[in-house]
Amino acid sequence: MSDMSNSLTVRLDDDLARALDRVAEASGKSRSEIVREALRRQIAMARFEALRRRLAPLAEARGWLTDEDVLENVS
Repeated sequence: MSDMSNSLTVRLDDDLARALDRVAEASGKSRSEIVREALRRQIAMARFEALRRRLAPLAEARGWLTDEDVLENVS
C-alpha cells in the first residue's frame, strides 16, 4: 500500500447508513474500516469471477463442468 491516502465520498441512504453504524458499533471498527473491507471483498470476488470466466472453456475441455469436478481433480 502506498503512503498516499486517497479518499472517496459515498452517499448512503438512511437505512444503509444505520446498518453500517450498527455493524461498526458491534465490531468495534470504524465505518471506513467496514467499507474498506467490503470493497476489498467485492474486488476479490470480481477478480475471481473474471478468472473463472477465462478458465471455464479450458476446464470444460477437460470435462470439468462443476466445482466438484475441479476439486476432485486438483485435490
